[in-house]
Amino acid sequence: MSEILKVRNITKSFGGLTAVNKISFDISSGETVGLIGPNGAGKTTLVNLLCGSYYADSGEIEMDGKFITRMKPYQRCRMGLSRTYQIPRPFPELTALMSVVTSALCGKKRANRGFDDAAAEATHYLEFVGLFSKRNILARDLTFFELRMLELARALATTPKLLFVDEVMAGLNPGEANRAVHLIARAKEEFGLTIFWIEHVMAVLMEAAERIIAIHFGEKLAEGTPEEIANNDKVIEAYLGSGWRKTNSAEQSA
Repeated sequence: MSEILKVRNITKSFGGLTAVNKISFDISSGETVGLIGPNGAGKTTLVNLLCGSYYADSGEIEMDGKFITRMKPYQRCRMGLSRTYQIPRPFPELTALMSVVTSALCGKKRANRGFDDAAAEATHYLEFVGLFSKRNILARDLTFFELRMLELARALATTPKLLFVDEVMAGLNPGEANRAVHLIARAKEEFGLTIFWIEHVMAVLMEAAERIIAIHFGEKLAEGTPEEIANNDKVIEAYLGSGWRKTNSAEQSA
């Protein structure tokens, strides 16, 4: 598989604090790659650097053979990079439908889309995430889970190649979390996505990801298959905790 994203020695500091320090990795087309780390490890800062919300102090980011390190977020979006947010960021005074229409008009196919086409595609993505019946409801009146699904619909409406999923499990009950996981897996299959998934629930990434990157204090701690990461002593000490090995071993023996 060819690499869709190459990250080389990305570094970002805020004042005297280095939030991300010389992190490098590749993501191949069609992969699901997980990102884990304790609170304050630099996960969100790294995603913000990759998506263009922040610019790196040094290092390079390459997508599909083009350097995007200094590109603005909308330029990266038009190249096929999209994201969801850990804390949903709706347009509260827009309906669910118009929220997704806005994304459809700003994405990779923007030059070829009129409003009617964007509305038709927005309807499709709302149906996909189960919000078609809420299409005329203002975003501010949706439930938290529905806002999570609206985030996903908006991201998909930009027709991405590479989708960043930022802690979609946070704040969901087990039933909602299960629905979200299956929906993301279905989106990957149906839309041919590459997924970079930031998540605190390790069990989710054990099932969903082919590879996991662990970071700590802004630096890459380890990288490997879910099994390798789950049994990595440094990752257990920094993030998973000593009880993880016992729990994981018991589950594998069951």
